[in-house]
Amino acid sequence: MEKEAEDRITGLEIKLAYLEDYVNQLQAVSVEHTETIERLITENRMMSRKIRDMSDQLEGDIPNRKPPHY
Repeated sequence: MEKEAEDRITGLEIKLAYLEDYVNQLQAVSVEHTETIERLITENRMMSRKIRDMSDQLEGDIPNRKPPHY
C-alpha cells in the first residue's frame, strides 16, 4: 500500500512539473505577444500621423476639377 501511495505522489509531482513548465512557456509567449502588439500600435500611430501630414500637405496641390464620374 505504501509503495502505491509513493507511486501516485511521484506521478502527481511529475505532472505538476510538466504543468509548471507549460505555464512558464505560455507566459513567455504572452509577454512576447504583448510586446509585439505594443510595437504594432506605436507603428500604426506613426503611420497614421504621416498619412495625415502628407494629406494635409497635398491638399493645397489638388486642382479644383470635376470628379471622374462626370
